[in-house]
Amino acid sequence: MIRTRFTELVGIEYPLMLGGMFQVGRAELAAAVSEAGGLGTITSVTQGEPENLRREIRRVKSLTKKPFAVNLSLFPSARPIPNEAYIEVLLEEGVRIVETSGRSPEPIMKPLKDGGCIVIHKVPGVKYAKTAERVGVDAVSVVGFETGGHPGMEDVGAVVLIPRTVQAVNIPVLAGGGFATGAGIAAALALGADGVVMGTRFMAVKESIVHDNVKQWMINADETQTTIIQKTIKSPSRVALNAVARQVMELEKEGKGLEELLPYITGQRSKAVYFDGDVDGGVWSCGQSVALVEDVPTVQELMQRLFREAEETVARLNRIFDLTQKFIREG
Repeated sequence: MIRTRFTELVGIEYPLMLGGMFQVGRAELAAAVSEAGGLGTITSVTQGEPENLRREIRRVKSLTKKPFAVNLSLFPSARPIPNEAYIEVLLEEGVRIVETSGRSPEPIMKPLKDGGCIVIHKVPGVKYAKTAERVGVDAVSVVGFETGGHPGMEDVGAVVLIPRTVQAVNIPVLAGGGFATGAGIAAALALGADGVVMGTRFMAVKESIVHDNVKQWMINADETQTTIIQKTIKSPSRVALNAVARQVMELEKEGKGLEELLPYITGQRSKAVYFDGDVDGGVWSCGQSVALVEDVPTVQELMQRLFREAEETVARLNRIFDLTQKFIREG
């Protein structure tokens, strides 16, 4: 057990949150993370209709009695379902922790806070964290350039963003982007974060719905096998470097706009990847931390490993400091 402002805020044992992931953020994975002491998250947009979200929330509750979150995506979308419909359902079902991502959560803060929700907003930079704090969120997760999904327009890594954000806001800060090991968790805490948010690493666990072909691809991948697309349309996304991503990159070089890119970047194509195992079936979010994925454990096994490694890292640093002090004393 590791206590931080974040664990105290949401009532969990370990300062780790499962980031909201389209198609992947489902009950079995979220419940497993919560059961293992972290904060699991299901994604509302993955469920489609609000009543499907209700069923998924109830499914999580049947699998764990521990806290979990629901993600609300604020990114521009052609979907006809407004977030207000999801909010109504999650409040009726007693969900009291919400992750928001994309644009400012200000338009939906009143119903969430009136409903007694803790709001954690994901941001790609310091100025967005300050705005989120101003509009009343309870915590922010700041994601660096390494993150899978949307890292923002500024190419700044987590090692710089974490302390900058910690200095800029007074609310708890989670670190995201490139974290997949216990040593990484220890590093984030050392930089001032109150915890970490992980996505990519939890794609390759037994409870994840991701197809085994994709999990094997992740095991074989290194740090060069992701790329940023969609920066030309000001919606950058880090994805696996596959055939479709390369097509998108070529189209962007040719100056193509959203209309020409849309058939390639639609999230619906990721179903062929996650469910059918066609790693070239569409673009799919994947962070640089994929290089640190070496196996497919259960969530419980992974969580135990992560925090054992974190404790070992801290112990190693303490030994270094003790040895340094010894040298100083002995002249």
